[in-house]
Amino acid sequence: MNDEATTPSDEQEAIDPVTLEILRNQLESVATEMGHVLIRGAYSPNIKERQDCSTALFDASGRMVAQAEHIPVHLGAMPDAVDVVLQKDPKPGDVFIVNDPFAGGTHLPDITLVSTIAPNDEVIGYAVSRAHHADVGGSSPGSMPPGAQEIYEEGLRLPAVRLVDGGEPNAAVHDLIRANVRTPDEREADLRAQRAANERAEERIGELLEEHGSILLDAFDAVIEYSRERVESELDALPDGTYRAQDILEGDGVTDDDIPVEVAVTIDEASISVDFAGTAEQVAGNLNAPLSVAKSAVYFVVRAITDPEIPPNHGCYEPVSVSAPEGSVLNPDAPAAVVGGNVETSQRVMDVTLAALATAVPDRVPAGGQGTMNNLIIGDRTGDFTYYETIGGGFGARPEKDGMDGVQVGMTNTLNTPVEAMETEYPLRVERYALRPSSGGDGRYRGGLGLERTVTVETDATVSLLTERRRTAPDGIDGGKDGATGENLVDGEPVPAKASVDVEAGSTISVRTPGGGGHGNPAERDPEARERDRRDGKVADR
Repeated sequence: MNDEATTPSDEQEAIDPVTLEILRNQLESVATEMGHVLIRGAYSPNIKERQDCSTALFDASGRMVAQAEHIPVHLGAMPDAVDVVLQKDPKPGDVFIVNDPFAGGTHLPDITLVSTIAPNDEVIGYAVSRAHHADVGGSSPGSMPPGAQEIYEEGLRLPAVRLVDGGEPNAAVHDLIRANVRTPDEREADLRAQRAANERAEERIGELLEEHGSILLDAFDAVIEYSRERVESELDALPDGTYRAQDILEGDGVTDDDIPVEVAVTIDEASISVDFAGTAEQVAGNLNAPLSVAKSAVYFVVRAITDPEIPPNHGCYEPVSVSAPEGSVLNPDAPAAVVGGNVETSQRVMDVTLAALATAVPDRVPAGGQGTMNNLIIGDRTGDFTYYETIGGGFGARPEKDGMDGVQVGMTNTLNTPVEAMETEYPLRVERYALRPSSGGDGRYRGGLGLERTVTVETDATVSLLTERRRTAPDGIDGGKDGATGENLVDGEPVPAKASVDVEAGSTISVRTPGGGGHGNPAERDPEARERDRRDGKVADR
């Protein structure tokens, strides 16, 4: 870190580089510990097993200071939620709840709690936790109806309101939530876990304030400035220019018409601007994504093509601008349906932005990954259970390595639901969970393999699927072959990429996920690597 980055304002105490590094790590440790508390305290398998949640710390002005390494699509959009809360004049002891995609949220299942950090009765920052709740009401179990055409069909919509007011729980808000979800006890338990995570942050920040004094608050500014300067330095080293790409989404759940996504990425010295002009107008179905979701995907890409070791905070975002036309699929007007935008459109935004930058930084961009979260939701309409999972697939081959097999790619970073937990918690039986041989694209480096997960539903239920890359394959790069497309089956019969199906007890659901694209000319693949692929069963015998 250079001298300019550590120069304090007149009001700040100078922080030497060693002390700043200690403070930065302590702040990141607080954000990470928040995540541990949330995961250990949650009740739903989606949070306690899959870890579909994120935690972060913000300063008093709403700038992210530190985050845990959780879910990219959660974290990049968090600042918008904090901005909305700041407009509500938060006081010590307040906890705000919000999930409204048009006012700080992303999609309705992602519920965010923003708590004031005021160890000495003065707000010095905010603790923020965001978790995907397995049901928040709406027209189908799991609150992700594939055919939704208005947000009202997708569940309970909460603007930023006080869940806790000055330390006192707001019983009316709790009652409102319980009355509008299918699994109220589970929702309440998961919200308690989020509150506990935020409370742990206030406790730990209070301890750090006692240990370091006001220098801790000076460190908030210093770590943000440090990250900004490092990102600007990385961007300044990239070739200036405007780089373009386009891709499609495979229908919106209402029609199967292709939905164009276009981008122009301009690198200008130490800044980068990403413009989605030319992208389709907002659609009737639920693949619309709030601009905060598009920003999350872009921030993730910028972090991927620069140095991933740069501490992620507000400073990383300052050199980045993102725009999309109002009324477009990436900046829709209410009351558009948006639940699929967060999980599927975010993936395509990442794909197309990386594709544009492949010309500028070919040594830093992999081939196309699976490009979908493969959302599978199974639940009953009586509210007895709701299972939700995103299923991993193939990671695109890299310039000097094969792609990873059966992993979450891009905007999600969750684990899977272990078979034992799944069969214990739900009336479901896992029949098959395996890699898909030959699903990764061939190349000098092979694309990662997709997965197949087959589940028997042991009771009458509703199955919802929100998936992509069922007809457009993940791209190979530099002569590499495309990855395999995915497939969804109910009782062995194909169903659309976006579908909701009522099934009887004994029905089987199979999700076969896409593989990653290959990188480089297949003729240049090492023969020993080919033999290893054959021996390990990663390619079908010929």
